Amino acid sequence: MAGGCLLANSITGISAAEVATGPANVFCADPAALFAAKTNLAASDSALQPAFHRLLAEANRALAMKPISVMDKQQLPPSGDKHDFMSWAPYFWRDTNSPDGHYVRRDGQRNPKSETDSDAGRLGKVCGNAHTLALAFYFTGDEKYAAKATEIIHVFFLEPATRMNPNLNFGQGIPGEVDGRPEGLISARSLVDLVDAIGLLAGSKSWTPADQQGMTDWIGHYFNWLTTSKIGLGEAAASNNHGTYYDVQATALALFLGKIDYARHLVLTAETKRVAGQIQPDGRMPRELGRTLSFNYSLFNLEALMELAGLGEKAGVDLWHYQTADGRSLLKALEFMATYADPKRDWPYKQIRQPNRSDLDGLLLRAMPEYPQSKLGEATKFFNFDEFADNQIRLLYPTAAR
Repeated sequence: MAGGCLLANSITGISAAEVATGPANVFCADPAALFAAKTNLAASDSALQPAFHRLLAEANRALAMKPISVMDKQQLPPSGDKHDFMSWAPYFWRDTNSPDGHYVRRDGQRNPKSETDSDAGRLGKVCGNAHTLALAFYFTGDEKYAAKATEIIHVFFLEPATRMNPNLNFGQGIPGEVDGRPEGLISARSLVDLVDAIGLLAGSKSWTPADQQGMTDWIGHYFNWLTTSKIGLGEAAASNNHGTYYDVQATALALFLGKIDYARHLVLTAETKRVAGQIQPDGRMPRELGRTLSFNYSLFNLEALMELAGLGEKAGVDLWHYQTADGRSLLKALEFMATYADPKRDWPYKQIRQPNRSDLDGLLLRAMPEYPQSKLGEATKFFNFDEFADNQIRLLYPTAAR
């Protein structure tokens, strides 16, 4: 590999010289935790080797990825412009008893047709792979990872022939009823990974000032659409996980664009709009508990709240420890969910599929360092820490120790 970062026959870490670049300009990941992981890997820290091995394995698979774009879809958006993002509502099914082909909602039951030829999967894959490749570059200094990340970002966002227009006007449409809905914005939550990827590419020969300016322009146009359009404002008003992920997305993009005051306002507003508005004094989140996959959606919203709290740190707002007079807080929601880390304890709310409790364990692993005096640690007796040895969160955030 370039730069001699890795030993020839085994992945043992990175050289001390590579550590000198300092903390990365990231927003969702913790820059201090990233830098500490890089430093520890350079010192041959065996504890982080499984996560590092897995990261490089995933990055190496992404190297073989053929660049994709919104132009790959076969269908034409209502605008007539293939550059526009387009996806279908996942929980809507054609009513076979309806003569006019009306669609009905079946919560938690994903229509496989919604995943056919959808830009939602393409956007998520591009942002996720760009982030993985950029992380691999950050930790190794190997330019091949930065070059591939640059290539797939270029094709999807910057090249005139293949770029996505900076809007989601046609996200989660319902055939014959509506072209696009605010709910479609949930598919763009991966843009948070994209802006972190761009920060991780700093210093690469492949990522040029023109690339940086091009993505700043694209994200600036998208941010304007996100914060002023009917669809964007509709999602901002949502009182469940959709609204929380809107805040995550808008805050991350605002930070990337240097709009610190805007980001700060969003997170401060989330104290009442998200924490006080979504969490009960006992930690329950009623909007998520009302779903047919109530365990999954409780964790989904909790993950969004934690991401927002992490972003809030960069804007000077401590959402982690905000609490209302009657006790509503992010910690209270975590404590409520932590009581179900015990696999023998039944989940008492509607759940049409078996809950995956290891997803809860992963969230608690990240949350516990924020609340060292809490009771969250009691849930660790139900953890199998070996299952998380290769989890990427151990490179991105401070996590609980064994």
